Amino acid sequence: MAAQKEYKVGILGATGTVGQRFIVLLQNHPYMKIHTLGASSRSAGKTYKEATRWTQAIQMPTFVKGMQIYECKSEHFKECDVVFSGLDHDVAGPIEIDMLKANIPVFSNAKNYRRDETCPLIVPTVNTSHFDLIPHQRSLHGLDKGFLVTNANCSTTGIVVPLKALQDAFGELAQINIVTMQAISGAGYPGVPSLDIIDNLVPFIGGEEDKIEWETNKILGGLSADNKSFDYLKNTKVAAQCNRVAVIDGHTECVQVTFAQRPAPSIEEVKKVLREYTCEAQSLNCPSAPKHAIHVFEENDRPQPRLDRDVDGGYAVAVGRVREDKVFDIKFVALSHNTVIGAAGSGILNAEVAIAKGLF
Repeated sequence: MAAQKEYKVGILGATGTVGQRFIVLLQNHPYMKIHTLGASSRSAGKTYKEATRWTQAIQMPTFVKGMQIYECKSEHFKECDVVFSGLDHDVAGPIEIDMLKANIPVFSNAKNYRRDETCPLIVPTVNTSHFDLIPHQRSLHGLDKGFLVTNANCSTTGIVVPLKALQDAFGELAQINIVTMQAISGAGYPGVPSLDIIDNLVPFIGGEEDKIEWETNKILGGLSADNKSFDYLKNTKVAAQCNRVAVIDGHTECVQVTFAQRPAPSIEEVKKVLREYTCEAQSLNCPSAPKHAIHVFEENDRPQPRLDRDVDGGYAVAVGRVREDKVFDIKFVALSHNTVIGAAGSGILNAEVAIAKGLF
């Protein structure tokens, strides 16, 4: 068996919360190696240790401490085979397009291009078939290697995995209602002021509900026959209410679903489908792919963020309390690690899938 090619990685926004998570997840990656770190002009020229207030639960990897920080300009990333963007949305747009025009594959965590009709919005354990649009995107930009893919909002990611399993097995989902309890790390650093979140719950996260409601329909939809446009779900209604809670990592979401098919599937049928769900990232043997994309708990008090957010390294979604609903058909609780599968981990696993598909 031929040795796996080594890929040089660039990270944009490397000093921020998502950028730090990219470093943690990539430090022992079998074939993607961190080569270039990018941040703001204020940090450029400093070493990573000098420029970064490290907030991860493990120590800063030794090999990045002395790495120089560069401005997020494509001229500094020419040697990179792939770039991961952990940039804030207020600066991400032009920087990511600069990288794309430099013919570099870009995997973005920012929201800027999620609505773009030529940009796939991919959750790596759900809709990797949307990579089939990349040849069209390249043709529009005159590229032979570069492309741009975004991952979903962290709260959307945690629900579309079990919803995909249900849609594949039982057909169209008529109505979906979601109430989130989202971790404070989702707000970045320094995030929510302590006096706002301790002994409290904040029943509003700007823009979050809209993201869940439209992203779900793009992700769970398909592509046109010519792979040049997205075929959004047209008959699935999605409603969301979002809350910030005093949890560091792990978004918990209470989900209610009505199926279009009648009679609706039984609870045991639903659980079986969730347990047995598999995705393309698993069949391609991607190194970061979870053993089980969905872990189903039978205990009445699971999943819980502190106990279950790291299931399968944070790349899986934990589901529990699957039961009948008196208004909808079923209800369940979903938990996902918002900075792993909900952010940096999605970008990494998306890149692994793209490599396995021969896209770069």
